[in-house]
Amino acid sequence: MTRMPTGLLLPETLLHTQWFGVLATFVAINTLVYVTLAITKVLPKIYLSDWFTHRNRRRETRNIDPDAEI
Repeated sequence: MTRMPTGLLLPETLLHTQWFGVLATFVAINTLVYVTLAITKVLPKIYLSDWFTHRNRRRETRNIDPDAEI
């Protein structure tokens, strides 16, 4: 049986070069950006109007059900 290589191994001297460090940094930052975008896509949308009350907001409910939340 012939033995086939299962992967590509890089020499250790190549892993310590400056361009490989720059490439690894770019990949790390790119990964963080896409993880952040994915997390913000999953989380519910935040509305600033929920945090601050305005003068035009009703103090009493005008719903058919008087016990409903405002």
